Amino acid sequence: MSDQPTNEGGTPQEPPPRFTDKRRIDPTTGEVRAPADEQSPTGAAAAGPVDGLEAPEGEKHPVVAALEAAEQIAGERLEDLQRLQAEFVNYRKRVERDRLVARDQTVVAMVEAMLGVLDDIDAARTHDELTGPFGSVAEKLETTLGRFGWERYGAAGEPFDPNVHEALMHAHSDDVTEPTVVQVLQAGHRVGERIVRAARVAVAEPE
Repeated sequence: MSDQPTNEGGTPQEPPPRFTDKRRIDPTTGEVRAPADEQSPTGAAAAGPVDGLEAPEGEKHPVVAALEAAEQIAGERLEDLQRLQAEFVNYRKRVERDRLVARDQTVVAMVEAMLGVLDDIDAARTHDELTGPFGSVAEKLETTLGRFGWERYGAAGEPFDPNVHEALMHAHSDDVTEPTVVQVLQAGHRVGERIVRAARVAVAEPE
């Protein structure tokens, strides 16, 4: 005999329909209802840790250990990169410095080889003989050397400096208050800060 309820005619009676209230707002209290999975102790919130992500007590999970190892390797590679970059910057500066030194040495060697020509040009200028084609060539030569840092120096009246002057004559005078260049016998030549030949001068000192 079936346990299903029947009506008066003996026909099995169907169970009444069931409705699930999924409204987020309680129509009676007006409060927000919690989701069903949070209300049920068997929901995802009550499920606890997911299997496979737990580690034995006192040990790190393999995923955490691998992540820490990767971070350590990344830090070491970053340090290596920064060190190599600093070494490259220093190398580039050293190469640039050596290149400038080599260029200055070449210019100095060229000026040393041309001291006789430069002295002749200076003597011709002193005697007003630096004219015509010779004057034009001399001017072009000095302009070209000047582009590489060459400079002629030495003038009467400037203080005597043993670092840049070579005293060939010496005298005393009441017209000076310190050792002073009174005559330039041969002009000095320098390239940048390097003296190629000191100016050869006559010096007067106070009495």
